[in-house]
Amino acid sequence: MKLAASNIALPAYEHGKELEQLRQIGLEGIEIAPSRVWRDTWGGLSGADVELYKREIESAGLKAVGLHSLFFDQPDLGIFCNDKFQQKTLKFMVYLSEVCRDLGGKTLIYGGGRQRGQIPEKDAYHRAIDFCGTLCDRIKAHGTCYCFEPLGANKTDFINTIEDSLRIVRAVNSKSLRVQLDAEALAYNNEISEQNFLIAQPYLVHVHANEPGFQILGSTGQVDHAAIGRYLRAINYDGFVSIEQKMIGINNPIKALTKSVAVLSECYV
Repeated sequence: MKLAASNIALPAYEHGKELEQLRQIGLEGIEIAPSRVWRDTWGGLSGADVELYKREIESAGLKAVGLHSLFFDQPDLGIFCNDKFQQKTLKFMVYLSEVCRDLGGKTLIYGGGRQRGQIPEKDAYHRAIDFCGTLCDRIKAHGTCYCFEPLGANKTDFINTIEDSLRIVRAVNSKSLRVQLDAEALAYNNEISEQNFLIAQPYLVHVHANEPGFQILGSTGQVDHAAIGRYLRAINYDGFVSIEQKMIGINNPIKALTKSVAVLSECYV
């Protein structure tokens, strides 16, 4: 397995110095929350801006893993909006796929922007499958893939379990839509089992190692990272495991991140 961290653990907008330190503490990749790099992640973002950040990543000896926290600064978008905003959502997601490609990344983790509200569950799945089918057709040439992130019922009312995610992935049947696992959600849903990892294995391309509240790995005692790592090794998972941790310690965020890297190295290698 390859080890990475999200840039949400780093200072917003200016974290070139911290990128250079990530290699030193044992990380190979950086997962990118776009709104942590750019103040305007759509209309005001140029190809030159993307290329500059790519050079910063590569100069630090890191690999761009992909994007996550996609809708942080676009709260009006989502797959269950009205037709006008749904088309805008589609354009935004195609655009993010292009940004991910240009950074050298692969995965786009779809967490927010999917509350179904009053839409019946069956109808929500039909709409999501149709939407994702169109999305995959438009991004297949990019070499990227979107992943619905199964999250606990405390965070979303749509796609809570591995099977929920697989239901859409299998129906769309495209390499541009795959599966991602989230450690906190696995623990919340009581899904840390050999069988669940075997079910996910054919489609699994990315893993988030995290804690409730995006705290330091191992600090809450609620997530069994050792078991997750053991089951990932059992299915021969060789992709990235990325620390999803908020910035802790404004003057030296690398100190807290180093503690999480120690847990990551112990449990996921």
